[in-house]
Amino acid sequence: MQNDFISTNVAAEHPDFLRDESRRSGTAEALAQPRTEAELRAALALAQERGWSVTVQGGRTGIAGGAVPEGGLVVNLGRMNRVLGLRQAGGGFVVTAQPGVVLQDLRRMLHAREFATADWSAESLAALAALRAAPPQVFPPDPTETTATLGGMAACNASGACTFRYGATRRHIAGLRLMLPDGDVLALPRGAAQAQGREFALETVAHRRLAGRLPAYRLPAVKNAAGFFAADGMDLVDLFIGAEGTLGILTELDLQLQPAPVARWGLMMFFPDQAAAVRLVHAARAAGDARLAALEFFDARALALLRRERPRMTALGALPEMPAHFHTAVYAEVHAADEDAAAESATALAGLMTASGGNEDACWLATSDPDMEKFKAFRHALPEAVNHLIDERRKTEPTLTKLGTDMAVPDAHLGAILERYERDLTAAGLDYVIFGHIGNNHLHVNILPASKADYQRGRELYLAWARDVVGWGGTVAAEHGIGKLKAPMLEVMFGAAGIAEMRAVKRVFDPAGRLSPGNLFSA
Repeated sequence: MQNDFISTNVAAEHPDFLRDESRRSGTAEALAQPRTEAELRAALALAQERGWSVTVQGGRTGIAGGAVPEGGLVVNLGRMNRVLGLRQAGGGFVVTAQPGVVLQDLRRMLHAREFATADWSAESLAALAALRAAPPQVFPPDPTETTATLGGMAACNASGACTFRYGATRRHIAGLRLMLPDGDVLALPRGAAQAQGREFALETVAHRRLAGRLPAYRLPAVKNAAGFFAADGMDLVDLFIGAEGTLGILTELDLQLQPAPVARWGLMMFFPDQAAAVRLVHAARAAGDARLAALEFFDARALALLRRERPRMTALGALPEMPAHFHTAVYAEVHAADEDAAAESATALAGLMTASGGNEDACWLATSDPDMEKFKAFRHALPEAVNHLIDERRKTEPTLTKLGTDMAVPDAHLGAILERYERDLTAAGLDYVIFGHIGNNHLHVNILPASKADYQRGRELYLAWARDVVGWGGTVAAEHGIGKLKAPMLEVMFGAAGIAEMRAVKRVFDPAGRLSPGNLFSA
């Protein structure tokens, strides 16, 4: 075709752009990889001319199928990967970046304090000089997959282990710029536009007024990444964070930085049973230590899988072997202003561990960056081991995928949901592991089917759990979003009326329903 950033032979030349980490695959008539807003606008004009839907992609690291196209045009933003500038604001620093910037690349730039500055303004260069003189800065969101792009992280309001202290991506977004399907643009600094109750109105760069009403539902008081954010008097930036590409295409993000912790310590605590691990979690939360950044959980089956996979996985070989009596584990991470403060928090955690039924002989401690990286490798090894097991099973049943939950519950229901998971999975005869962000009562149940019948039984359980979790005031998606795979779960959470209200919001920005069809609710 005439545009060098658009290809129409997607299946043959770019098959990777037809799938994401959900292991689901799709189809597309064309692929656009724009580098600028002008190229993105041209791609959208072509899609409108041809009557194509538009599926927006970042790094395709999501596991809910949101980046998988169902025909039409794929817009992959990976080439919009420049850091555009830097400014000082509110005593801190704000980075402006395109959506295709990869998280690990941003971290590397911030660590080195080096950026490609050829087209930066004088204001940005002055802010860079100030950044280099200031304490090290970080962008706190910490998803497991560091090859995620910034646009993808904002699109699903990504979080990760350190959400316990820092919150999800939304908290660290100071502004957005996004393109609507007709090529018009919204520029939204945080604080510039608020809803009036649930009514909202915005003006595009072309001075077009867009107005509507936010959904009336009340969001759960738990970690949540399900559906459109809606609250009385909310900042309208937050409507587009977590909207999964259904309202507009992000072209720029303003990221609020904060000083990096001087000391980072980790404790991997092993317990003789699961009840002791849950007691530790409740005790640690009750202690209210602001330095506690993460509380992560690994059930007995998860540790058993890691023991089996140890010979195959180099990352696990750097750590001591886990004796059989290490039944359940909780990993805690401490971020502090100095080593003495980190030691104080670690000592307090160790005391809570022994009081909860653990002991110091069943605890690993990391106080240096190299040792912390080993613990990080341990945490990341588990989803890798799960994927490897599923890939092995796919050799005999190619249609199999894992089935992973993403639900969170209020504090009072943590023990009950764990008991429910184990009771139902055992009764159904299903293979599984449970791990995740127990500090936020957000556990991933990874059901590991060996057959299509296993998968169907697991999906039925998932839907039944979702109804209970919603009834308890929880969420069906705490960090991975809804994508295409969990659209039925979103209706369980908000009902047909809530879905209809979200559709009405979408029509304000995307009247023809062309952006990311199938995400959040059925096309």
